Amino acid sequence: MRSTTPKIRKRKHRTDESDTDEIPPEQRAAIQDTYGCIKWDLKFLPLGETPESQQEKKEKLKMMAQQTNANPEEVKLLMKLTFYTQRKQVNQGKNIKYLLEEWPFWFDELGMEVHFKELTGIGLKETFTRNVDLKGKRLLNYMNTVCVNKNKKFLQALTKFKVMRGELSGCSEDVKEMVLLLLSYFDEKEDAMFCYVEDTCLAGEVQMDQVHLTPIIVVCGRSCYSSRRFMLSVDRNIVQDNIPSFVSALCMMFGSYYCFNIHYPSELASTLEFLQRCFFSINPDKGTKVEKTNTSRLHVNPRVLTLIQDLSDHEWRDV
Repeated sequence: MRSTTPKIRKRKHRTDESDTDEIPPEQRAAIQDTYGCIKWDLKFLPLGETPESQQEKKEKLKMMAQQTNANPEEVKLLMKLTFYTQRKQVNQGKNIKYLLEEWPFWFDELGMEVHFKELTGIGLKETFTRNVDLKGKRLLNYMNTVCVNKNKKFLQALTKFKVMRGELSGCSEDVKEMVLLLLSYFDEKEDAMFCYVEDTCLAGEVQMDQVHLTPIIVVCGRSCYSSRRFMLSVDRNIVQDNIPSFVSALCMMFGSYYCFNIHYPSELASTLEFLQRCFFSINPDKGTKVEKTNTSRLHVNPRVLTLIQDLSDHEWRDV
């Protein structure tokens, strides 16, 4: 859940040596928001920029969003130059509806890529697709050969996904299977990541009271495999209603957690952290982005580290 209170006021200077476990609960939210970020709060406007010039650029972006032939390179440049104001507004607790109205390109794949790169130093889709090429087949192989023998429930899930996938092949189908199997492996809730609607469903027809508050992929079709269109919901607002590829939808869903200061829900804690570390290359050595509970401690998830280690061992044995 994203708090609507300005977390920026809670931030206090801390040294690299400080341990998140020793930080009072009221300050942990700010630490969770900055987790994995390199430019969460900018102190100064970009050189040559003023509040007035930022506003002018924002208005230009809003105008360009109404056009069908907006220049992508100009959009990227304007999004980068107004990153300072975008961060200020989200850190002040502006709600998603407001941000969507004021920064429509932020909720477009192009604009989110720019903001995420500025915020974390990592290319969102570029990093994900590169890591899928490097590790995706290995993960699927491990799950198909090792995990099936350890857990009857996992075997049933794998069989179901194979039937759903049928004869489909390709990178996008591998990624769908990979994500569904990760959810099954960690015994986490599919409905916290995916909401299934009819394939002809329009954004205004989605029953939002049945959708989680955290970023969720709305799948237009009976399953991820049958869908040809996806939507993205954040805080029960459809922020993008026509995402043509599953990989793009997944990257935008993940990117939303960082761009809009949203904590991972406990129902997806392990799956999201595994994707974060293994496929989006965000690897803080301590802390967590998982929502706080009364008993939670801000440690790296041991189940995630175990799977990463098991995958590494599996690869070594296969050589």
